[in-house]
Parts: sequence; C-alpha cells; structure tokens
Amino acid sequence: MELEVVDMRSESFRGRRWMAAVAMVAAMAVTGFYGLRAAENPAPTIKTALRSEAAAGRGYSAVVKRVVPAVVNISTSKMVKQTAMDMPDGSDNMFRQFFGNGRGFEAPRPHSEKALGSGVIISPQGYILTNNHVVDGATVVTVTLHDKREFKARVVGTDQRTDIAVLKIDGSNFPVLTLADSSKVEVGDIALAIGNPFGVGQTVTAGIVSATGRGNLGIEQVEDFIQTDAPINPGNSGGALVDDEGHLIGINTAILAGNSGGNQGIGFAVPINMARHDMDEILAHGKVQHGYLGILPQDVTPALAKAFQVNDTNGALVGEITPDSPAAHSSLKQGDVIVALNGQPITDASQLRTRIGMLDPNQTVTLKVMRNGSALDVPVTLGDYPTKEERASINKPESDSSLQGVTVENLTPDTAQELKLPATTKGVVVSEVDPASHAADAGLKPGDVIQQVNHQAVTNMREFTQAVGASKKDDSVLLLVDRGGNTLFLAV
Repeated sequence: MELEVVDMRSESFRGRRWMAAVAMVAAMAVTGFYGLRAAENPAPTIKTALRSEAAAGRGYSAVVKRVVPAVVNISTSKMVKQTAMDMPDGSDNMFRQFFGNGRGFEAPRPHSEKALGSGVIISPQGYILTNNHVVDGATVVTVTLHDKREFKARVVGTDQRTDIAVLKIDGSNFPVLTLADSSKVEVGDIALAIGNPFGVGQTVTAGIVSATGRGNLGIEQVEDFIQTDAPINPGNSGGALVDDEGHLIGINTAILAGNSGGNQGIGFAVPINMARHDMDEILAHGKVQHGYLGILPQDVTPALAKAFQVNDTNGALVGEITPDSPAAHSSLKQGDVIVALNGQPITDASQLRTRIGMLDPNQTVTLKVMRNGSALDVPVTLGDYPTKEERASINKPESDSSLQGVTVENLTPDTAQELKLPATTKGVVVSEVDPASHAADAGLKPGDVIQQVNHQAVTNMREFTQAVGASKKDDSVLLLVDRGGNTLFLAV
C-alpha cells in the first residue's frame, strides 16, 4: 500500500480523527496478533525475550547487567632491570672495559613496570580466567571487581602455549558467568566483548562472530581462535566474549592492529572449551599437559600435493622429525602427508598442531597418512610437550662448538610472521644466546635467522647441526644472518 507523507500541522480535525481511527484499528490488529502468538507460546524463552528486547531498540542491557559483575579488571606490577643509559650495541661493554661501572655508566637497576588487563570469574570460590600475557612475570596481581572491591590474586597456573592463566582471590559467593559450548558457536552469532580497554574502565562492545577455528596466525603455539568484529583494544586481554544470552564463549586475547595499535575490527578469543580444558588441567596437575608428536608440519601447496602424490592440498606434510621424539619412535616418515587424526580429517598444519596439543600425553593416536600415493595408518603414542629447557638441550650445538650457548629452532611460517619476515625466508631462528658466549661477543641475537654456516645453506635444525659439527673445533664459524630483513655476516 502506498502512503502519502503529509504535513500534520495543516490537517483538519476530521483528518486527525480519521488518522486516530486508523491507528486504533492497527493497534487492535497488532494486539490481536500478539495475543494469538502468546496463546500459542505462553512461556517465551529467555533467549526469545532478550532478542525481543534487542529488536525493540533496547539493545542488550539485560544481558550486560547480568554479565558485567563477573568481569574484573586486573592490574599487575613486576620488577625489571634496565640500564640507566641506552648505549649502541656492544658499546656499553666496550666503555666498561676502560671506565668500569662509574663515570656515568650505571649497572642495571630494577624498577617497577605496571600493566592492565581483564579477567572473568568462573567460580563462586573466586577462580578467574585471564590471559597468560596479562600476568606473565608479575610479582603483584590486583583484581578489582565491578563493585570496586579490590583483592590480591594468586596465580594458580598458566599455559603459555594457549595464553591462558588461572587466578584465585579469597572469598565466596562471587558473581560468575555460565560457560557455553564454544563448539556450537557459528559465524554470524551476536558477540559482546567486555573488558577494560586502555584502562578507561569496564567497557562493553558488540559485534558478531566473524570466523571460527582461526589458526596459522603466529599469535600462540596452539591456535583455534574465535574471530569477532566486536571492538577489542589493549586492556581487553583476558576479558569476556559472550553470546546474546550472556554465556561465556571465549577469552579475548589478541587483535590485528594497524599503525594506531587499536581496534581494526579483527579480534581473536580463545574458545571457552579450550580455556576450560586448560583450567581443569591446571587445577588437577598445576600445569597444562599437551600432547607432543615431534614433527615440523607444513601446509600442502598445489606443487607439494603433486610432488607427494596426494589429490588435494588438505593435510599436513611432515617436513622434519625431531630426534628421539614420539614420531621418531613410530613408523612415521619425512614426506608423509597426514590427512586424518583418529579418523577426523586434517586440513592444514595449524589444525594438526592444535588437535595434537589438546590431547593428553601417553595417549596412542592413529594418523592416516599418504605415502607414495598410498594411504596407511600409523599409530603413535604421544609424549608430553617438552619444556623450554628441554627443547634447548635438544637444539643446542655440541659443547665443544664455537656456537656453544646458542639455541636455535626451526623457522616456521608463524615465527617468520612474528619476526616480520617474508614467508619464503629460509634458515633457523636463534631463540637464546648465552650472554657469556663467543656468539654473544660476535653480536648474535635472539630473533636472528641463521641462513648459512661457513657458506653452507641451512634450512632446518638437522642441516644446521651437521654444518656446525663439520667445522673444526678451534676455528671460527662464519654465519650469514638475516636480521629484520637485512643480511649480515658474523664470525664467531
């Protein structure tokens, strides 16, 4: 029906009466319609009521009122060492040789560094979920509730691989959030993010779920993120991502930031199912136990699919097998393409890492692999993911090497992205350098990518170890290093 727009100020009384009559009839029709619907559905669900409220223009105020008391602000402080004067690389040591610690060059001295984040109360007894990076290294953790009460918190346990931490504050009857089943979250679902962005105070933002199962981002070692366009900013870390009923679906963790460092409409949250698994592990064992296979997986490109005789690019190619690992003790071979884990398809390397990492150590899994065009099942008993120190002992050169005190790791696409290097960069990345080593004196730094050893190209740990082992004991080792996209030679 076509409607005419009229100026109500020039209408006659008769016109106004006609309009009122029409409005009354319309109101009766609407009342009758909703009365019929109410008779058919006498008890609408909470979800229906909330959505009706949102549709009526009142937004999600009822949801927010129930949720915000369980979202907390977290402030931390830690002691760090910093020199009184920043010197060019190596110059500090050089000046100390002549002038000692005096004459304006002070020894490193500790100072307090503060940070802000968010958290979610998930137990009436005061257990709180947040991000590991919010409390990492903190000596004091203070939790402020929505009602302004402050508590000193204890870090119960953390998991660096998924960036989850569990805190505890003393007390009882704390407000909590109901945990959802994040496996049922779908793209397009309403998502509300609640936290303390930029330290301005508790803030609620709204959006939708943009994607699920996001990986290969280089943010964490185990990635299965929920992506959302609900604005997330620094300080939101550890806060709540809830659905339109106020159920917790994720822990806000990271953003894809532009030059401003703020929200770009691409934020990531750890799914609550993963966070809940970590929490259960921490409360039961004091730490999170991750399954460990011991391979360097890589994505299958069309060229690799053709070379390894597989039909498509689904799966994870075994690029390297770590010595003395569960994979090394199985019949798995370099060049195998893993296409399924316990009967569930594997699409890429990130998905394989995530699924293995979410399994318990000592569990025997069945990998379906493609080898020379044929499919076969390979059973592997997983190990416990090695600690940083254990990985270092695997990856350090022999003690009589010129590179003693240097720890390197395979350069993965994730690490290359972190270092802002092209994905095509080859080599091994330096993860640790002993400050007292010859390598440190030569200027080698963590984050350097070693591409050659004595003019011999190295693309993985095995080639690096062989090249270093081939050098003579007392001779210097010549390294070609990529540092921030620029190459340079270092003689150690």
